[in-house]
Amino acid sequence: MDARSQALLEFPLVRERLANATSFPPSRRLAETLEPSPDPVVVARRLDETDQARSLLEERPGVGVGGAHDIGPWVERAARGGRLEPGQFLEIADTLDATARLGTSLADDRRVLLRELGRELHALPALRSTLARSFDPIGELLDTASPRLGGLRSAVRIAYDRLRRRLDALVGTELGNALQDPIVTLRNGRYVVPIKAEARSRVKGIVHDASGSGQTLFIEPLVAVELGNAWREAQAAEHEEIARILDELSAFVAVNAVALRETLDALARFDLWVAKATLAGEMGGVRAETADRPEVILLSARHPGLSGRVVPIDIRVGDGYTALVVTGPNTGGKTVTLRTLGLLSLMHQSGLHLPVAAGSRLPIWRDVFADIGDEQSVAQSLSTFSGHLRRITTIVEVAGPGTLVLLDELGAGTDPTEGSALAQALLDHFIRAGAIVAATTHYSELKAYAYTTAGARNAAVEFDLESLSPTYRLTIGLPGGSQAFAIAERLGLPPSVVADARSRLSESQRSFEATLASIRATEGETSDSLERARSAEIRALEALRIAEEERRRARRERDEAVRAARLEANRLVAELRDELATTRLALERETVTARSLDAAVARAEGIEERLPAAESVTGEPPVNVPRRWHLGDRARTTTGWEGRITALEKGGTRATIEANGMRVTVDVDGLWPAASQGDGARQGARPSPVADGTTNAGELRLERASHVASSLDLRGARVEEALDALSRYLDDASLAGLGSVVIIHGMGTGALRDAVRAAVSEHPLVASSRSGERGEGGDGVTVATF
Repeated sequence: MDARSQALLEFPLVRERLANATSFPPSRRLAETLEPSPDPVVVARRLDETDQARSLLEERPGVGVGGAHDIGPWVERAARGGRLEPGQFLEIADTLDATARLGTSLADDRRVLLRELGRELHALPALRSTLARSFDPIGELLDTASPRLGGLRSAVRIAYDRLRRRLDALVGTELGNALQDPIVTLRNGRYVVPIKAEARSRVKGIVHDASGSGQTLFIEPLVAVELGNAWREAQAAEHEEIARILDELSAFVAVNAVALRETLDALARFDLWVAKATLAGEMGGVRAETADRPEVILLSARHPGLSGRVVPIDIRVGDGYTALVVTGPNTGGKTVTLRTLGLLSLMHQSGLHLPVAAGSRLPIWRDVFADIGDEQSVAQSLSTFSGHLRRITTIVEVAGPGTLVLLDELGAGTDPTEGSALAQALLDHFIRAGAIVAATTHYSELKAYAYTTAGARNAAVEFDLESLSPTYRLTIGLPGGSQAFAIAERLGLPPSVVADARSRLSESQRSFEATLASIRATEGETSDSLERARSAEIRALEALRIAEEERRRARRERDEAVRAARLEANRLVAELRDELATTRLALERETVTARSLDAAVARAEGIEERLPAAESVTGEPPVNVPRRWHLGDRARTTTGWEGRITALEKGGTRATIEANGMRVTVDVDGLWPAASQGDGARQGARPSPVADGTTNAGELRLERASHVASSLDLRGARVEEALDALSRYLDDASLAGLGSVVIIHGMGTGALRDAVRAAVSEHPLVASSRSGERGEGGDGVTVATF
């Protein structure tokens, strides 16, 4: 995206704030090179990263990459066969420790992106344990770094002790007056004693150095040479073993170079996500919704670079108009409005949360162009107008659908008449090109243009004439005034001068200003009315929400009461069954007496009286809770709509009710059994159709015929649901005495049709079946005759 516009909109300052929130150099480099993306998939992924990191920090504030270092150069050095220093190994060990801690935190995280990133963290336990037993906390090699190192270091200490004891003996007694000072010192890595120059012949040995005056010679006595050689040889062996260990450990790092690179990259990305989440918290930001069309809705937007008391503004553009003309006095916030719109757009496409209110929405721009500030250049012989025009010319060439264009003081710097005409032509061009454009101006002609052009809209920054200070509030739909005369009066300019200035305005200018004032007054009243309507709507929605919550709470309480009553009833029934079983056992043993039988009957009647009635629990007829609905069931909604269920959706939680050719879809929680199928449940058990050995078939047919339709609509149902409903329907229709029925299954892929026809042909109550004729629905229905 356009780099110059990013600089004009101060996006590098946001990047710098983000970089300062990182914890170590690799993530800082990622922050410093962060660029807005025009790809919706990339933007969505970046926003998800910020969301999930912010959620993680809310749950575990201390999580991070603490202790990690930029080990990239050391890994590359080892991979090229170089030898690493102990301090570099220590940084690798610290980084692996941080990796292990973070990997444990993310291993089973419920957030997908964090869990996936955790899989890219390789703690490398073998390398980690090897480094832990090889180095102490300050980076010194331990004796346990290799089997030989401890023994070699012991040999060095023994050889040193022998050498020092012999030299101390020489200094203490044997050399006597030949010594310049009774000390042992080092020269060229060899232990020597200071001998007076005149006593040189008295001490046999090797001269390693002399003092500046020549009065002292530093001599290694011959009796100590062999001991010194033994000490130096032991040191050389130790150094050789240390070099071998470092080479071996460097090769171990090289073997794991790929995993270490991936780990470092994952740590850097995680720390960048955390930095984005931290920045969002500092700004009080939220995730803006991504619009699927070029429409901007920024609610209570604040410029991230402003400090102190920041007045939020609402910016809307793209819904019915694609050009926004912002007018008002100087220092009123016109340019800040443009910067806020542009900067928040760039931040959004960089995956950052924005300092806006919930409900804000931004599209994914193909590019963002800005012309803000003074483009004057003495070196290039450019005036302010020429500098702006050169920049605008570049924008005109590339602006089009999916681009955002921000123009500050459009047409300024030249003759006002020509400048305003040029500004109107540019706005027309951008509107025709399909770009979204926002421009600031002082020209009255542009205010009229925005008022009369269908694709443009006025916006004004407000100014308090009493305090002579801007309020920084933005009002869309109203043109703003420069307030030059009013400000001049308030600042003490003589009224006669101000009046003279007013009189110099042309009649058309005065008429235009009066018209604008009328527009502002009218639209201000409209805005107030709209705001009152919105407030009323919000209050109504809140009342509706509260009523709905109360309804759900009452339903939950009723359901819980019914369940409790059922549990109590089941317990009492079980108690009654136990009582009957005891009485039956006594009867079988013929030990029951009239008194004990009366007592058993009394206990049973007492249990029956304690059984709770559903009416006493809920105040309503008992219902089946929870009710499992099926296709073909008759049901009644809470609003009084009654009909047959023709479709079940979303796992049986939504049902479509059909009655008199009309359909309505509702939640199954709001359904009750219809009177035609639920009266029995409310009135208790029906009389059995079999009494005294005879069957009342006529009553049964009459009962079935009262609620069985002549057709069944199975469209939209799954095959299993459809066959279940079909079987019950055919049984009910046959019992109702219907001669034939129509099953509506539609044509579709033919799977449901074939399954229905196979089931109908195999049903024992069906005599014959056929496809529908031309006026019956054709191949989309099956007619079954009983």
